[in-house]
Amino acid sequence: MATIDTAMGRVGVNDTGGTGIPLVLLHGVGSDKSVWRPQLEAFGQERRTVALDYPGYGESLPAAGTSRDGFASSCWAALDALCITQAHICGLSLGGVVAIAMHAAAPERCASLILADSFACHPEGQAIYDRSIAASRDLGMRGLAEARVGSLLAAGATVALQTELIETMAAIDPAAYAQGAEAVWLADQRTRVRDIRCPVLVLCGNEDRITPPSLSEDLKDRIPHAALVEIASAGHLSNAEQPAIFNRVLAGFLAGVEQDG
Repeated sequence: MATIDTAMGRVGVNDTGGTGIPLVLLHGVGSDKSVWRPQLEAFGQERRTVALDYPGYGESLPAAGTSRDGFASSCWAALDALCITQAHICGLSLGGVVAIAMHAAAPERCASLILADSFACHPEGQAIYDRSIAASRDLGMRGLAEARVGSLLAAGATVALQTELIETMAAIDPAAYAQGAEAVWLADQRTRVRDIRCPVLVLCGNEDRITPPSLSEDLKDRIPHAALVEIASAGHLSNAEQPAIFNRVLAGFLAGVEQDG
C-alpha cells in the first residue's frame, strides 16, 4: 500500500504497475481499497491495476465538505498524478456511483465502466442514509459494522471475510463515512447514465439485499447497450464473496472491449 500526492491532496493507492489500458477499482462506503485484493492479484499480473481510497478513507487525507463529485475529482486527480489518461473504471456500490460521476466529468477518459452492486438512484436511499448515520453515531463504527455484516454478505460468506469486513469498516473515520453515506445513498444520477456511451458491464450478487438485482436491472435499462450479469451465491460484496466468478466475467468483458476497440 502507498500514497500519492495529487492536486487535491494525498490519496491512498495500490498500483500494480504494468502495461495496457489500466483497470481502476473504486470501493464502497463501508470499505477501502483493500477490498480489491482479489482483483489486484488477478488482474495485476497482466495489466496495470489501480485501487484508490476516497478522501478520508484508508490512506487518503480527509477533505471537508466533499461530495460524490468531489470523490470523482479526487480519483481523476490521482490518475493524473499516476499519468493515466484513460482507464476502465470499475466501482462497487458507492464505487459505481463515483464511476458514473467520473464519466460525467470526463467521458473521453473512460474506456469502459463496470458498475457492481450499484444503481442510478436508490428508492430507499434516504431511509438507508438516515439509519446509517444514526447507527454510526449511536453504535460507533465498530458497532455499525457488527450490526450490518449479516445483511451485507450472502448466507455462505466465510467467517474470515466477515471479520475482515468488520475490521475495515471499524477503522473508517466517522466523518468520512458520513460523507460517503451521503454520496451514495442520496445519489440521483438517472440523467447522467443516459449520456453514457462507452461500453458498460453491470454486475450484481443475486443475494444482494442492500442493492438488490432489480436496481441493476433498472441501471441496465437506463443504459441500453450495457450487459448485465448476476453472480450466484454473492451478496453486496460480489467481488470479495465470489472473486473467481467476478474476475472471470470481468476479464471476458475487458477482452471484448479491447478487441472491439
